[in-house]
Amino acid sequence: MRAVDIIIKKREKEELTGEEIKFFVDSLTRGDTPDYQVAAWAMAVFLNGMTPRETTDLTLAMAHSGEILDLSDVVDIAVDKHSTGGVGDKTTFVVLPVVSSCGLPVGKMSGRGLGFSGGTLDKIESIPGYRVDLNTAEFKHQLKEIGIVLTGQSMDLAPADGMLYALRDVTGTVDSIPLIASSIMSKKIAAGAQAVLLDVKVGMGAFMENLNDARTLSKLMVDIGNQAGRKVVALLSDMNQPLGAAVGNSLELIEAIDTLHGVGPVDFREHCLFVSAQMLVLGKRASDLESGRRMAAAAITSGIAFEKFRALVSAQSGDVSFVDKPQKFPKAKFIETIKAERDGYLSRINARVIGEAALALGAGRARKNDPVDHVVGFVVHQKVGDRVVQDQPIITIYANDERKLAVSRLDVLAAFGWSDQPVQSLPLFYS
Repeated sequence: MRAVDIIIKKREKEELTGEEIKFFVDSLTRGDTPDYQVAAWAMAVFLNGMTPRETTDLTLAMAHSGEILDLSDVVDIAVDKHSTGGVGDKTTFVVLPVVSSCGLPVGKMSGRGLGFSGGTLDKIESIPGYRVDLNTAEFKHQLKEIGIVLTGQSMDLAPADGMLYALRDVTGTVDSIPLIASSIMSKKIAAGAQAVLLDVKVGMGAFMENLNDARTLSKLMVDIGNQAGRKVVALLSDMNQPLGAAVGNSLELIEAIDTLHGVGPVDFREHCLFVSAQMLVLGKRASDLESGRRMAAAAITSGIAFEKFRALVSAQSGDVSFVDKPQKFPKAKFIETIKAERDGYLSRINARVIGEAALALGAGRARKNDPVDHVVGFVVHQKVGDRVVQDQPIITIYANDERKLAVSRLDVLAAFGWSDQPVQSLPLFYS
């Protein structure tokens, strides 16, 4: 077999066999297939898709390209969560400590930013010293000792996905249902969690812009998980506007810390409580969603969720003083607030426009090895449906480059739509 033949076959819209998919993944893992051939194959998949069988075969091949972690010797049950990526989605930093502080161990391996979607690792690395390179032994030890882990994808686990993941970000092949599903589920299968909560984003600021595509992706991932012996639940959540207020690495981390203190944005807090309740039911720590939500809310109110977040940061060598005193995070050189030029109701806050503007400021990567600026981004002060009066703040820009500030000023204004009539607020989740 040759990689080029597999690329051509997929280019011609033919179905790949399981053997061909395994050969391609194994060749990628060994380094025998160069980046340009992997990129060509990814584009062929992006354009022509994959059957459910092909996607399952790709998922399992990537999961088995490295070690399959067994957590049963350290915890009775471990639950993981994954978001398909959105704008302002810092849910992990609240949900993980909330769930863990309620007695449910949670070990998560996260990724970096993809396209306009911010990456969990990029955000947590705003904390000086925080390690995202735990090996398998360290992962299992920490999960056993404190019941919470948040690290990067170990090269021992699904290494083929790690290689493909980095290329997708810079080759225009991010928003492909089979590539998204196989990437997510290969990591989840390899990481060893017995149950997985999937937060599938829907809307202008998500890779799935409509409900039908989101439902297709959700069903595909649930089916793959079930075939691999995992219990999987998928939620559909809105991403037509940014989640919470902050968009950008350290800005989002600060907002998550505020939320753990009970003072974060209302929509973000409610989102986190709902996801936490789902995970507590999935992990058999709560009998139903109502009791799970009460447990999650109590964990925040009592402060034990914040203490669990501190323990996480400390265990992974992060400087806890930044968690205790968020004012220590560096500030952007230029901070400018844009005010409303008119009275009216906000009918649109296009999350994709905001996300792409944050990327242009330096909050994400345009190329594979680009550095990330942890302090740039936005704080969006309003929500769709809000009544706004002239000169009321609508968005604050945090920039380190005056030219980029000027460009983003024009870009973000295009994200906002106005109406003279009342506008219905957007839902947090879809059924």
